[in-house]
Amino acid sequence: MFETLSDRLNDTFGKLGRKGRLTEADVDAAMRDVRRALLEADVNFKVVKLFVAAVKERALGQDVLGSLTPAQTAIAIVNEELIRILGEEQVPLNTPSRPPQIIMMVGLQGSGKTTHTGKLALHLRKQGRNPLMVAADVYRPAAVNQLQALGRQIDMPVYQEGTDQSPVKIAENAIRFAQERGHNPIIIDTAGRLQIDERLMQELVDIRNAVSPSEILLVADAMTGQEAVGVAEAFNDTLDVTGLILTKMDGDARGGAALSIRTVTGVPIKFIGTGEKLDAMEPFYPDRLSGRILGMGDVLSLVERAQEQTTEEDAERLQDRMMKGQFDLEDFLDQLQKIKQMGPLSQLMDMIPGVGKQLRDAKAEVSDDDYKRVEAIIHSMTPWERRHPERINNPRRRRIARGAGRERQEVNQMLSQFKEMQKMMGQFGQMAKKGKMPKNLPFDLG
Repeated sequence: MFETLSDRLNDTFGKLGRKGRLTEADVDAAMRDVRRALLEADVNFKVVKLFVAAVKERALGQDVLGSLTPAQTAIAIVNEELIRILGEEQVPLNTPSRPPQIIMMVGLQGSGKTTHTGKLALHLRKQGRNPLMVAADVYRPAAVNQLQALGRQIDMPVYQEGTDQSPVKIAENAIRFAQERGHNPIIIDTAGRLQIDERLMQELVDIRNAVSPSEILLVADAMTGQEAVGVAEAFNDTLDVTGLILTKMDGDARGGAALSIRTVTGVPIKFIGTGEKLDAMEPFYPDRLSGRILGMGDVLSLVERAQEQTTEEDAERLQDRMMKGQFDLEDFLDQLQKIKQMGPLSQLMDMIPGVGKQLRDAKAEVSDDDYKRVEAIIHSMTPWERRHPERINNPRRRRIARGAGRERQEVNQMLSQFKEMQKMMGQFGQMAKKGKMPKNLPFDLG
């Protein structure tokens, strides 16, 4: 989402880095570039004004002009100010003093509210909770069916009374149902609205008053830019929203909503939707998003995603095979499939410091088609060939290429790269025994 803004900011600081010592005029010029980049990213103009003023004041007041590394000092200041406007720290869900925890999901129609009800339930179950989803949208055609389908998909209970009962009564009955069966939290999917409708907003107020939720989460579409900020203000004025879920943060919008919404509304962003899959939602960390915007990557989120896809036993087994030089194409295919579950390849590349920008500068296309190409080649092999890739001769390579629908040259390239990867892993094992570590692994899906 922030590719253009990230590249613009990196270009600006790159110019500063080439100048050595800076003058006040250099700082002014850089701040004009930053201001233009933020406005083009659809950041609220008041937020831009406050941000640029704060950065400039600190830049001129912290001896940036006399610093031996002025560009790095300026980037550090921008990073700290970005974190400040994004919210400074991760804000967890409110926990009531007495259970159950009741969460109301609200938002405009089409924002992804029902889907993110399922995502939130799945996220909380991974924490050992026992959620119940409540179908309280009685207006949108098939809304109840959609939530039930999500429930079946993730094996999550759904409370529903069809579309004839009032949403307030459904919410009240659901709480009694949950308490009888030990469900906690209770996540209420309310009706979306096409616009800020007074009657439907009053219904939300009635539900809030009836069930006293500990959380009212507004689901807002980050792709709508400043419209999302306006929607958040309207909902917050009526309901006192406690948190935001920004959806479609993996899209190609300019990102202005994410950078504006906390400052304008005062409501913390608690989660972001990062893809279409039901596990593609993560807690919002201001420092991590700032790092992505400034090209510093987000290694912590990358590690967390990786940890979700493997067990400690699997990791130890894989490490042992790597150290002994036994890592083969079956192991590699298993790892590829785990990586696919972590999210789109381009998104993962942006989490590695500097890699995303380097790929864009080189105009290198990185897509999930790279996964499919390598998978097709490996799937076209016999089990014996996967375990002994070094013994795949030319006739076998031709057969593998035909079976995968690829050129033989692609099979040769993949096997050559895998051989280099095995060689590096062997070095890795030897160096690890001596307490040293190699710098990188060369395998490239492209």
